[in-house]
Amino acid sequence: MLAKSDAIPDSAAALAIQPTPRSPWRVVKVDALANYRLALTFRDGLEGVVDMKRLIFSPLAGVFAALRDEALFAQVRVETGAPLWPGEIDIAPDAIYDGLRSSATREYCV
Repeated sequence: MLAKSDAIPDSAAALAIQPTPRSPWRVVKVDALANYRLALTFRDGLEGVVDMKRLIFSPLAGVFAALRDEALFAQVRVETGAPLWPGEIDIAPDAIYDGLRSSATREYCV
């Protein structure tokens, strides 16, 4: 048996490789804009603006109702290729990507 000081540093956890999302619809950059909008950049270079106001203020907003707090909305970040807010609130990047890609103005309302 090895003593604690003789532990092998190459454990499975130490060697684990973090997955890198490769789908073109993965978000690489997100910025919160005024009026509950997001500026997004996707892995393949597609850029656009998503208006989330209608969703956030909908009677069926569910978890997205928390984003009515502008300070919370502004805390958006990218995690595993998707926009994510505190409280594990996220939105599907593939649907946003499809909406923006089919828009001539590169603006999409969810």
